[in-house]
Amino acid sequence: MPRLTVQGVGEFEVAEGKRLVKALVEDAATDQLHACGGAARCTTCRVKFHAGEPARITAAERDVLAARGVTEAGVRLSCQIACDEDMTVELISRLEGSGRKDQGGAVDDQIVPEPVWCDR
Repeated sequence: MPRLTVQGVGEFEVAEGKRLVKALVEDAATDQLHACGGAARCTTCRVKFHAGEPARITAAERDVLAARGVTEAGVRLSCQIACDEDMTVELISRLEGSGRKDQGGAVDDQIVPEPVWCDR
């Protein structure tokens, strides 16, 4: 099982292939935002990778990050990443202090939209 380390929160074993956004909410019990329900239509589920950043990216993630002007190295959308290896992330988009009423809608078990994989 992959190990997910969330800086300032702890270390968690998560099911292989579980979406990172779901692991952050369900396994790590964080208040990670996902306003669009994990469909790569916003950037509220952003995290910053400190280790284990996947080499591949979905076309949807690449396109929404570019459209929103997100260029910082290591910043990715947790809704578009599967936990296939050990990773260390920093939460940068949380409910606390956001002014939102909730974290976001229900998130499917599978990456949405259907992933088209690209190299970074």
